Parts: sequence; structure tokens; C-alpha cells
Amino acid sequence: MTGCKPYHLNQADRLLLEKGLLLPVMEVFYSVQGEGFNMGKAAWFIRIGGCDVGCHWCDVKEAWDASLHPLTSLDDILHHANEFPSKSVVITGGEPLMYNLDPLCSSLRQAGHTIFLETSGAYPVSGQFDWICLSPKINLPPRTDMLLMADELKVIIFQESDFIWAENHSKMVKEKCQLFLQPEWSQHKIILPKIVDYVMNHPKWMVSLQAHKYMNIP
Repeated sequence: MTGCKPYHLNQADRLLLEKGLLLPVMEVFYSVQGEGFNMGKAAWFIRIGGCDVGCHWCDVKEAWDASLHPLTSLDDILHHANEFPSKSVVITGGEPLMYNLDPLCSSLRQAGHTIFLETSGAYPVSGQFDWICLSPKINLPPRTDMLLMADELKVIIFQESDFIWAENHSKMVKEKCQLFLQPEWSQHKIILPKIVDYVMNHPKWMVSLQAHKYMNIP
């Protein structure tokens, strides 16, 4: 456990949590990736509870408090992974890198899964991933080493000053990193036209939409 403040646990569970053999899982579900570079791909999602980034516009605030979500063993997490046609798994949160993801990723890889990570980049990496989507947040900025590992930089645009934030971070990622600007959902009707205009004038960027919300799927 790399930065997660422990809640009330017995010593045995605390040790298993630190080793990544137990994780506070909010939910697992099978759906279609709704945003970013891999939008439209079927995938199995693992949402891990716990986040200290604290974005005021976060649409999964129920994931913030890890103690609200049951500590779940790897066996239980993986139980349904092979029941679905897609071999793609998205690990998201919360902020999943608050935990040791080495055992989870190792188990998924042994089962033949392709592993995608969604992270703020605020914590050091654990686990091995085929694709890292890094979405930097102002409250707790990303680590430089995580920016260099990102395959995709997805910046949420809530207000016009966020374009400057996006540009500053685009200078810190590797050359082949895919660059996306995504409107914050509560402001999307106002912000989306500005993003479209910005992308047309700065074509290194692409537009990302939360397509799953338009499709009314998880």
C-alpha cells in the first residue's frame, strides 16, 4: 500500500492489503470503454475504492472512501474475469495506484488478459500494464516518472484555464503519447465547443467524450 491511509483493519488483513492480496473493490462490471483512445472497446472493469485527489467535479465520489468498500481477495476479483468474451481488463478507481497492483496484474496476465490502467499519476506505478491512461489532476499533480510512462494523456477541461494545464503536461510526456481533451460532464455543453475550437487550432490534441453517458451504459 503506497500512500493509502489505513482504516480500521486487523493485522492480518492489513498485511494482505499491503501485499495487494486484498483490495477494496467498489465494483466489477462488463461494459464498453467510454472515453479516450480505447473508446468503444469491450472490457471488464475493476473499480478500486480509495482516492485522496479530491476533484470537486468527480462523478464517482462514492469511490473516495476505501473503508466503504469490502476488502476482496484476488480469487474473488478474478472469479468472473474469464466469463466474458473480451480479454481486456480496465483497472480504475478511485486511484488504483494507492495500492500494490503487482499480484492482481500478474494473475490477470497469466490468464491472458490485456491490462489497461486509468490513473491520476499521483502515485508510483505497481503492476505491469499494456496501456496507461493518465489523467492529471490539479489537486494532486502527477509524478514526472508517471508522465513519462503514459501512453495516453487525458486532460479534463472544466474551465478555460485548464487548457494551459493541459499544454504544460503535454510537454512532459513521451513523444508517442496520445493527447486528449475531455469536457467535464457538468460543463460539457459549454466547454465542448471550446475544446473543438482548440483542437482545430492545436491538432496535436484529440477530443475525448464520455460516450458511455450518451449511450446510458456503465
